[in-house]
Amino acid sequence: MKIVECVPNFSEGRDEAIIKQITDQIEEVDGVVLLDVDPGKDTNRTVVTLVGTPEGVEEAAFRAIKKASEIIDMQQHSGAHPRMGATDVCPFVPVAGVTTEDCIEISKKLGKRVGDELKIPVFLYEHSASTKERQNLANIRQGEFEGMAKKLEDPHWKPDFGPAKIHKNAGALATGAREFLIAYNIDLNTRDTQKAKELALTIREKGRRMRDENYQPVKDDEGNLIMTPGIFNHVKAIGWYIPEYGQAQISINLTNYKIAPPHLVFDKVREIAFEKGLVVTGSELVGLIPLEAMLNAGRYFLEKQGSSYAVSDKELVHTAIVSLGLNDISEFDPNEKIIEYKIAKHNLLVNFTVKDFVDELASDSPAPGGGSVAALCGSLAAGLTAMVGNLTTGKYKFKNSEERIAYKENEARMFTMAWEAQQMKKQLIEAIDKDTEAFNNYMAAMKLPKKTEEDKIRRSEAIQKAIKDATLVPLHTMKLCWEVIVLAETAAKYGNQNALSDAGVSAITALTGLKSAYFNVLINLPGVKDKKFQNKTREEAEKILKQSVELTDKIEKNVLEKL
Repeated sequence: MKIVECVPNFSEGRDEAIIKQITDQIEEVDGVVLLDVDPGKDTNRTVVTLVGTPEGVEEAAFRAIKKASEIIDMQQHSGAHPRMGATDVCPFVPVAGVTTEDCIEISKKLGKRVGDELKIPVFLYEHSASTKERQNLANIRQGEFEGMAKKLEDPHWKPDFGPAKIHKNAGALATGAREFLIAYNIDLNTRDTQKAKELALTIREKGRRMRDENYQPVKDDEGNLIMTPGIFNHVKAIGWYIPEYGQAQISINLTNYKIAPPHLVFDKVREIAFEKGLVVTGSELVGLIPLEAMLNAGRYFLEKQGSSYAVSDKELVHTAIVSLGLNDISEFDPNEKIIEYKIAKHNLLVNFTVKDFVDELASDSPAPGGGSVAALCGSLAAGLTAMVGNLTTGKYKFKNSEERIAYKENEARMFTMAWEAQQMKKQLIEAIDKDTEAFNNYMAAMKLPKKTEEDKIRRSEAIQKAIKDATLVPLHTMKLCWEVIVLAETAAKYGNQNALSDAGVSAITALTGLKSAYFNVLINLPGVKDKKFQNKTREEAEKILKQSVELTDKIEKNVLEKL
């Protein structure tokens, strides 16, 4: 999944009708989910959070900015928060399957479009900034709306896009790319705010004031306070007391969770707190969190236990929730708190029960069909292979050091195999719905109008693209099933011999999925007019099939000899 978060701030926080007109524009865009709308009356500002595909988020942001420029008049605006435009700032944040560089490109494309079409001056900030000075939003926004007209007369402040002239009603806009911010609180078994503040000073990047032997602040030659840095970069933290909970908390902003992830910060706070006689009772997530952060936390804590972390995402998330104590103060629902789960489609085949899936197969609908079943077979095989690997680790006692060394080498091999099998399993599970989606796209292309010559050309192109996609999906399933068969050979040869039959079942089930996918490749190929594509795809599919049959026969023979 390619997921981008966008957090535009609009200069209206009091008129619900105006806010709704803006958010309606967002909700009309396919591939986008509106996660949160947070208006503030005193600031007269609304922070909107949306996520979706890169293309969808970019389009939704433009439509919202356009609508805001039409219905918000900055000449009449006042509020406690600094601002310079109807849409004041519009950052893009990588969540999954995209990089910061991708978000920089999105911000630049949006900025150019806003400047060209809406005639609003646009500044790039944060990671997108064209100069070091413009990285800091406060520098760009200095002077606010009222002072921006004068500021734009200075060539030094020529906008990155659009006219060097303030938009009469919409003002100016800042857009850019930044890292995902995780708002995270750690709970303590004390009511003492000062103890929480001390811990916050210890971990935050800014740290605390350096003091001399008389506990007086130390200054440099220019009279500036000298700070002793804290433990973590990209961490902002304060301590406070929450009467509602009857506990003190460390309130933390993790501004780059890939450098300072929640699990490392939590574990370090727990360690330091224990030294001070305090107990960390749990933690609290404010807002949403990327799945990657939760999976990394799950792996971290399982590894600390000496357990295999080549397990399902569900198990990793559960481990993270329990280990971080995320249910300490309020319930942590993964489907509501993890971005990817929050925006996931819930009518997917993979969410069906086994019975419902089989019932759907048995209906008169042509999809799901053989392609989805092929991917399902492959995912089952991958799951079995991972199981054999996990059943092999940490299960034996050793007679001597040589035996221990040999086992540890094999254990590492089986862990790697189980990890790779988990990745194959996830991709094959996704392919279950991708096959049905490809078929539905083909049917949609067939229904396109064909009244004019232009219609016919457009329809023909759409059909050809859909047929190619419908061919490439099962071809990809074949490749994944081949990888599973290779892993099954390793499982049969080096895995726990009490699970030998499972390794054998994995191989033959993966081959069944592969052959089934091969049938789907063949049935779609005749509809493709591109002969070069036809020949190349057929040759690749036949090669995969041949090598898979040969290896599975070898695995089956070896398994039968040992049983």
